[in-house]
Amino acid sequence: MNLQRILPGIVMLLVAGCSLAPSYERPIQPTAAVYPNVAADHQAADAAHRLGWREFFTDKQLHGLIALALENNRDLRIAMHRVQEARSLYGIERADQFPNIGAGAVSDRSRVPASLSPTGHSMISERYSATLNLSAWELDFWGRVRNLSAAALESYLATEEARRAVVISLVAEVANSYLVARELDELIDISHSTLATRAESYRIMKRRYEVGAGSKLDAVQAETLLNSARANLALLKRARDLNRNALTLLTGAAPPVEMSPLSRIEAGFVRKISVGAPSDLLLNRPDVLAAEHRLKATHANIGAARAAFFPRIVLIGSAGTASAELSDLFAAGSGVWSFMPSITLPIFEGGRNLANLDLSEARRHLAVADYERTIMGAFREVADALAERRWLADQVAAQQATLVAQTERARLAGLRYQSGAAPYFEVLDAERDRFAAEQALVQSRRALLSSSVNLYAALGGGGEDRPGLNSSTQERDS
Repeated sequence: MNLQRILPGIVMLLVAGCSLAPSYERPIQPTAAVYPNVAADHQAADAAHRLGWREFFTDKQLHGLIALALENNRDLRIAMHRVQEARSLYGIERADQFPNIGAGAVSDRSRVPASLSPTGHSMISERYSATLNLSAWELDFWGRVRNLSAAALESYLATEEARRAVVISLVAEVANSYLVARELDELIDISHSTLATRAESYRIMKRRYEVGAGSKLDAVQAETLLNSARANLALLKRARDLNRNALTLLTGAAPPVEMSPLSRIEAGFVRKISVGAPSDLLLNRPDVLAAEHRLKATHANIGAARAAFFPRIVLIGSAGTASAELSDLFAAGSGVWSFMPSITLPIFEGGRNLANLDLSEARRHLAVADYERTIMGAFREVADALAERRWLADQVAAQQATLVAQTERARLAGLRYQSGAAPYFEVLDAERDRFAAEQALVQSRRALLSSSVNLYAALGGGGEDRPGLNSSTQERDS
């Protein structure tokens, strides 16, 4: 007899714990198991996601710019407020899992005219009550409310990961802009030196023409090369100002006007990092994690859509005291209560519930495709950064040899001209090629440093720790 009494309660507890959401399985990784051309990167180094940007970058001036950006950047502020918005929405959905109990007190005084009074005389009635009220609490037998709460939690976690992605992108953008600023400063130094040399060459050629020791063609060619250097210098200064404006937008403050050349920071600018396997991106890239949280949210929404086909049981009730006299409100025997459970079963909805389920299924397929696309994009970013780092190193070595050869060529052309064995045009051509080789070498060195920055960001480095993630996950699991 006792078993018959407790068995329905056990059954109800089991039913209350069910969920109609499909079980989640992470989609198969749509990329290769290893990165291409990664054999040379098997080295003892820290993983990118474990290195904070202060550890990865060694330049103190860059540290200051990144700190300014993280404090003042408006895109990051928008991302932070979106996280707060998603957290609040999750709190609203989670609150629906618990009873909404409120206290209320009512004083009611009314007059009934004689024509409506059962006694034929006018009456004045009074009623006082104080109650605790239960407002429309749904018994979540089918997991509809829990799944809506889980979907809101996954959306919140996705937004948090999106904020981390903004942080990583911002750190990489500031670092690359900083490197461009250093590159432009070095190019401007080279251009100033070249401009001074060409101005002196033009002065000499012009004087030689004036005294009849040289041709007018040599003077015009020297003047042309001088004006070309002036135009190139103006182009570089314009690019420097534009890059400084970009840095100001990123950091929210004007960067230093003067920066040292690239060559002064090139050695040891970043620490070595290990590449790892593409599967590491699933756990370390915030955009991949955000896409997975969005995918999990669609699973929860499917569970909520399925639960809409089943009955909904809602409890409404109140308990307290009531009396015709305020002084007797809490007297013995004045207790009142009401209990109004309701059950609704969808019979005809015009296909609304079925269409809502189809919509949830379609969104899950979209989320799977988005997740796979995000992984493939992350794989390509890492592979591109590895290819750049590998081939740019070879390019820098080749351009260093080219610059040595062009410098020697310019020296020999000058000697040939002085001995009368070659026209001055040969000297100008050699000087022009040497100047182009100097510029190309600086640009390639900057690109090589940028490839390390891009690889660091592509592997999920540059973001801060996630202090609230573990607690959020525990809250979801509980």
